[in-house]
Amino acid sequence: MPLPKPPTKRADMLSADDYSAQPKASRTPAARAAKAVSERPDAANQPTLEPIDTPALHAVAKPKARPKKTSPGAPSPAMVTPPVVAEKSPSEAPPAHRSPAPAVSRTASSHTPRRRRPVGDGPTKLFVLDTNVLLHDPMSLFRFDEHDVYLPMITLEELDGHKKGMTEVARNARQVSRDLDSLAADMSNRQQMDPASGIPLNKTGHAGAGGKLYFQTTGIVVELPMGLPQGKADNQILGVVQALRKEQPEREVVLVSKDINMRIKARAMGLQAEDYFNDKTLEDGDLLYTGVLALPADFWERHAKGMESWQQGGTTCYRVSGPMVPVLMVNQFVYLETPGAAPWYGKVTEITGKTAVLRTVKDYTHQKNAVWGVAARNREQNFGLNLLMDPECDFVTLTGSAGTGKTLMTLAAALSQVLDERRYTEIIVTRVTVPVGEDIGFLPGTEEEKMSPWMGALDDNLEVLARGDTSAGEWGRAATNELVRSKIKIKSMNFMRGRTFLNKFLIIDEAQNLTPKQMKTLITRAGPGTKIICLGNLAQIDTPYLTEGSSGLTFAVDKFKGWPHSGHVTLARGERSRLADFASEVL
Repeated sequence: MPLPKPPTKRADMLSADDYSAQPKASRTPAARAAKAVSERPDAANQPTLEPIDTPALHAVAKPKARPKKTSPGAPSPAMVTPPVVAEKSPSEAPPAHRSPAPAVSRTASSHTPRRRRPVGDGPTKLFVLDTNVLLHDPMSLFRFDEHDVYLPMITLEELDGHKKGMTEVARNARQVSRDLDSLAADMSNRQQMDPASGIPLNKTGHAGAGGKLYFQTTGIVVELPMGLPQGKADNQILGVVQALRKEQPEREVVLVSKDINMRIKARAMGLQAEDYFNDKTLEDGDLLYTGVLALPADFWERHAKGMESWQQGGTTCYRVSGPMVPVLMVNQFVYLETPGAAPWYGKVTEITGKTAVLRTVKDYTHQKNAVWGVAARNREQNFGLNLLMDPECDFVTLTGSAGTGKTLMTLAAALSQVLDERRYTEIIVTRVTVPVGEDIGFLPGTEEEKMSPWMGALDDNLEVLARGDTSAGEWGRAATNELVRSKIKIKSMNFMRGRTFLNKFLIIDEAQNLTPKQMKTLITRAGPGTKIICLGNLAQIDTPYLTEGSSGLTFAVDKFKGWPHSGHVTLARGERSRLADFASEVL
């Protein structure tokens, strides 16, 4: 690459274009650079550049290097002009008294791997954990990266009080106690004598935890405002945070609690308090993956170069490459609707490098393609039925407001594939038994009889599906209903642990009330040939302490997007009735 024009006078600055056109300065020693320049055929005809006359360069040039031996054919170093070097700030310029030897060591060190940079800059924070954080997520001790964790003594007392029982809270309390015992079990004698040294959180194999764990081992003088009783556990933790802040003014002491009122009291006292965010998949529910993407009007023009198309199984496939390929995901539905033209609906079936394969979807809005008498009424329902009827899609999630047809479409697809196509042996329906209002108490009967009051939506949709068949007569409808009932099993979630479902069509209704741990327990029950469908409305969460960002349904949608054997569609339009649609909008 030819060098730019030389400056007209000494110490003149190059223009921006000439400076950017320069090759990067070599990091090799000067003798090697001189040899490389002298070997070029046009080296004698190239103009030479004078170095920038700066104090920093004069400081570097003062110490003279030891003369090196050169071969007879090599030119002397005086024939080669050094390249132009950008001016360094005084902090970057090496001192004048430094010998040239460190320059060689700096060149050698450039080939060594760089040391990993810390996660955060500045001093590490000290997080004081409330008991409800540990009971909510037993692994929260190891979720604070390089920062330190502090546990007040009252937190350990409350953990001890919650460890008895078979509830989820009791199990989490026992898990936290086991983790704390593992961390403190092999403490050295020196650490036992000096508890202030802390316990490394990564000693039990959690590489992501780079901080230390501190216990409250000494009494702390608590100074609380008037009106806050001293004996309450929350107020004692607030006193500990206040005392730590006075003892370590150079550090940032933060209280982490799931209790909103406790965070309010902490901020009223001038203390820093935060919610526990690690369990939240998304901060905003509007950012959830919808599974549907609208294509721009000029999509085919921008992606026409090198496009291939072919017929496969009654559908048309297109292999495209262009700027929108990195945005697409496998099993994502795309559509193009322009005024005056027929709409086009497709699904992404494959992404390889910079190319994607789009395949047209089956039109379930037409009555000839109706599933168990149910035809799609809008675009999203059509996409949902394509996922439900796809044998290669093992995990499907459908979300949407009330009345969008989630349960009806799923039940129709299940009956069609169990009774007509014989793809699955039976249908299993389960849901979380979380009441909307006051609990009605214990229910008599067997497992299915206890679950039947929670399955009112199933009965309503079966009635709609049975009413659509008017040609069989009364006796025929009764026989069909009996056959349908025999293929549907209602199971409780409390007895799912350890089970394996083979060739089943598993429907999880009201999945928005599941925690991520419960969702994992249900999905891992799937055996060979099983299809799992999760239905839910994130705007109707009834489980306490569960939000749209921490729901198990949100967790599953976010983790499974892009997997070739899963799909998700967010249903947008309600089809139940005009009353239900209006109520969903205004209430």
